[in-house]
Amino acid sequence: MVSRVRVWLNRTYAENVFFMDQLRRNPSDRAVDIHATHGDPDSPVLAAADTAELEPEGLSPAAYVEYALDQCARRGIDVFVPRLHQAAIAAHRTEFEAAGTALLAPPPEAVAVFQDKVIAYEAVREIGVPVPPWWRVRSADELLAAVDELETHGHKACFKPSSGAGGVGFRVITRSAFSLMQLSGFPSPYVPLDLVLEAVRAADEPVDWLVMPRLEQPEVSVDCLTGPDNRIRMAVGRTKNGRRRGFTLHEQWLEPARRIAEGFGLHHLSNIQFRMLGDRPVLMDVNTRPAGGLHQVSLCGVNAPWAAVQLALGEDPGEVAPPFLGQDYTVVSGPRPLRPVSLLQRRAQAAEPLRPAVRTPATPADSVGAAQALPL
Repeated sequence: MVSRVRVWLNRTYAENVFFMDQLRRNPSDRAVDIHATHGDPDSPVLAAADTAELEPEGLSPAAYVEYALDQCARRGIDVFVPRLHQAAIAAHRTEFEAAGTALLAPPPEAVAVFQDKVIAYEAVREIGVPVPPWWRVRSADELLAAVDELETHGHKACFKPSSGAGGVGFRVITRSAFSLMQLSGFPSPYVPLDLVLEAVRAADEPVDWLVMPRLEQPEVSVDCLTGPDNRIRMAVGRTKNGRRRGFTLHEQWLEPARRIAEGFGLHHLSNIQFRMLGDRPVLMDVNTRPAGGLHQVSLCGVNAPWAAVQLALGEDPGEVAPPFLGQDYTVVSGPRPLRPVSLLQRRAQAAEPLRPAVRTPATPADSVGAAQALPL
């Protein structure tokens, strides 16, 4: 009899309810139990899990590792998919293995390279992958100099934190004065340069931003599955051009993604993003974790989460090639259940494990339709 697999996802993106759905619909029909933890009692991943707990707040990375080891021992976790404190957890891989838990995460050295975008761009450029021009700025004067240089070469300047994820803090610089245009319609990523300079000069601490040209579409996110032998098992590009989404296996996207995933040992699931600078693709970002939209690859006949769990368990799935490319699609929101307990009650009962709510299984179409609709 094949044993049941116990998988834990910690404080992860809401979209990973679809990651969980795919694990349960694995092609081998192997039973999967999913444990989830989160700091937000209204995260849909808690309702989607078989068992769930609220995470303690304010733990240092070292204290969180101790918490995670205890969870794995108490819950009998076979595979742990860490998002929060991924680097610290990966550094203690041998301790998790001693507890019987495999980590679905790259080595800590690989995670460290891509935590800082400047270090990442420098390292990737050294292996021959094209990157956009960039400036690391910490002051108003440095920001102004970078913007002037970019605009001199015909680029529109943008900035984002040198470390961060999910597009948080991304803004596009404009020379236009602040006006009612910024107050009409939906909030815009455009910010007037004079207001940004004023805010940076008035700040108590220096900023740490990456300034670069605003890159053009299409945006292509390559989802990779890489073994501990540094060999790619899967590479599928998801294209984004406005509302239209699709898939690609074109080597102009996959070849540099393979070079990064294999060259830096991005074991298990990673996501490598490209955009256009003029007429050539350049690297935009590297995520050392499963992407929130990974489940969309199911439209190509691939169950990437299950292949990754197999790989973590030492059951090499071999080459995971999509049997076909799914048709173009778009992303719309959809409801997911939450636990029917009030916020105050949950906070009062935070020390008690949360029991699973009744789940309505999602169809593949539901999974794609609700992608990116739910906050972390």
